[in-house]
Amino acid sequence: MVTGSQQEADRQDTETLVERVARDLHQSTRASQGNCQTVAARIVEEVERTCTQSQRIQASGEVAAWADKLARHRVQQCLNYYRLGSRGGRVELHSTLSAIIYRYITPPSVQSSYYGRLQLIEDFLQGFYVESLNALRREFDLEATYSPRTLLELSEYMAFTERYAKRRITLKRGRSQQLVILRAQTFAQQQPPEFAVDLDRAGDGKPNDTDTTWSDTPTSQVRDRMVDLTPDPTDDLLRSRVIDELIAYLEANNQSECADYFVLRLQDLPTQEIEAILGLTSRQRDYLQQRFKYHLIRFALSHRWELVHEWLDADLDRDLGMASSQWQSFLNSCSSEEVELLQRKRRGESEDNIAQQLGRTPTQIRRRWFQLLKRAWEIRNERVSGGDERSDE
Repeated sequence: MVTGSQQEADRQDTETLVERVARDLHQSTRASQGNCQTVAARIVEEVERTCTQSQRIQASGEVAAWADKLARHRVQQCLNYYRLGSRGGRVELHSTLSAIIYRYITPPSVQSSYYGRLQLIEDFLQGFYVESLNALRREFDLEATYSPRTLLELSEYMAFTERYAKRRITLKRGRSQQLVILRAQTFAQQQPPEFAVDLDRAGDGKPNDTDTTWSDTPTSQVRDRMVDLTPDPTDDLLRSRVIDELIAYLEANNQSECADYFVLRLQDLPTQEIEAILGLTSRQRDYLQQRFKYHLIRFALSHRWELVHEWLDADLDRDLGMASSQWQSFLNSCSSEEVELLQRKRRGESEDNIAQQLGRTPTQIRRRWFQLLKRAWEIRNERVSGGDERSDE
């Protein structure tokens, strides 16, 4: 039974934490004192609710310490979005959630192109953002018409949306999954099979497979896809192969810590749990994450670019995963030597032969090819990252 003195002590602890959070927000932003106080109160309310509902935190005997730690983490999340600004914050959030749901946005029985997945991701996330705003209103007893009005409130909403998306939902047999993945899987199951057809390719009269012969019309391919819904294990095999070869690549380059980090990320573990398992501080984990990202880019754009791009439906036979307009713009930006390099790569010529024909060394060809793939990657991800500006501030 909670005594009156204990309730008073809890109330004072809450007020102290709210004041500290509000002070941190006010010192790091240009928001008014009142705005910081309001946002701080909501952050602390969410933290205390988390501490109350977590059996692990309650059993630790250090509830106050956990509340302080979680509050600092949420403040940092909010400030990260604040520093990015309205547009930059939306791009970061969209990119983060897109990366999480990319593999789940289409049913296993449907083969969708890279560009087709981006269209589905865009449609799904627009609905998810509305769901998240409603959750924010519901959990903090806000008015049904509430919307963020200041940059600080928008940053609070984006940080809340990221946490809301990553909430783990308990499933049968002791399993759990992130909320946004479950929502994406439900969304994917509701899509008709023909919805995954790449409309740009169909409009251009290009076949959706890698067959360059024009014996099969787009109509017959769509019909075959609608009739034959037998799950194809190829995608899972490619994914497993990419994972195995990436881990082998990391270990071969003396990056076993990066390999361990990658394995834990595959399990969708929260950042704090990853830090605890690897025995890292937040700064050390940030450094490890950046190191992993560097090697991941080298693996995807240099070491095993063919395998990765095949897995992403973004190989050369699919114009590196770009829509027709993007591909044409990409070609227009290339020099004549880069266009020839693309053509020779598409024909499957060896690196040594290409170097000889272009009067370059193999090392120069590898560097030029890396830069070309990097540019193509950035163009493809413009849509994933919400590259087009929207007037929804």
